[in-house]
Amino acid sequence: MSLPRSQYDPRRVCVIPFNFESIPIFRKKRSLGVYVSGLLFGLAHWIFLDAAVLSAHAHPPPDAPYDTVPIHITFLDWIPGICSTLGLLIVNLVNKEQLIGEGGSFGSGEGGFVWRVRLFLFFGFALMAGGLAGSVCVLVLKYIVPQFDDYLYYGYANVAQNVLVMLSAIVLWIAQNTHDDDEYNYQLTL
Repeated sequence: MSLPRSQYDPRRVCVIPFNFESIPIFRKKRSLGVYVSGLLFGLAHWIFLDAAVLSAHAHPPPDAPYDTVPIHITFLDWIPGICSTLGLLIVNLVNKEQLIGEGGSFGSGEGGFVWRVRLFLFFGFALMAGGLAGSVCVLVLKYIVPQFDDYLYYGYANVAQNVLVMLSAIVLWIAQNTHDDDEYNYQLTL
């Protein structure tokens, strides 16, 4: 089966055209991306805070009421989430239009400015990657290796928090680079 030449665009990926512009919710891509990013960010911290509250109210098993709970969420568990959140803030504080240009030397001038912006952006991504790696290390070294099988949720919540914060940063980065048709377009005539 071949399509008529007038309906076929060789730049399209799919032969069947999908018109997302006809769906009203996709007309506000930027707003939708910001809301989804906020939802992911809130869900990330909700999951971790749920594990922290559960840890604070943990009781010994009923068959051994005089034992102590072997493990709790401490400040060590909070550090990866703090790093990922700071990385999200740093990445989304960078103006994307400043990344375009010649990345010359570190010195003064236009090339040095672009280089410093890229270094700042790299530092933000490194904080997020370090937060994710730290949460995996906490999961393995604090919960899996000592075989605290009943308390693995604390470590899984930490990893889930960092993954969701990274996804939130990606969605917000993409949403900041999209433009709605009717938003932020001002026609000034004199």
